[in-house]
Amino acid sequence: MESRPESPRPQGAPRWVAMFYRPATGTWRTAAQAPHRTPVLYALGEMTRTLRARGDEVTVALWGPRDGAWHRFDTPRHPTPASQPDPAPAAPPSPAEPAKLTERMTGRRHQVLLSGLTKAGLYDLSPEDDTTVQALVDRLDEAAVRRVAHWLATAADRR
Repeated sequence: MESRPESPRPQGAPRWVAMFYRPATGTWRTAAQAPHRTPVLYALGEMTRTLRARGDEVTVALWGPRDGAWHRFDTPRHPTPASQPDPAPAAPPSPAEPAKLTERMTGRRHQVLLSGLTKAGLYDLSPEDDTTVQALVDRLDEAAVRRVAHWLATAADRR
């Protein structure tokens, strides 16, 4: 029986994080992260379909907050097409969560910006950093957020 590699716990404060295992390098890569579950699950489903279409074996881990701490949610080893977009058990929506489309777009901008910060080597953000990231996400459109993330990634490559 094949054993599944253990996913490391993401760094920083608990939030929703999807991680993919790269067998060629034996490493885990953060693929999507956001303060809300839905955009991460959407990204997880899309990335899984893309990797499978390329013929790649897919191993994923979904981390999220539970009782204020990190918790790894179960994901199926070989999800069926119907289960790919939502690999975690359904959680009741909280009244504070934004509308679905707004949440998805905000989540995408948040993922892009956090990805840029991660590439720049900034993993453990303080509450003040989280507030600043959220302010950028709320005020900038997706193209501007992607540009900022590109600047961060470029700066990291020059280190």
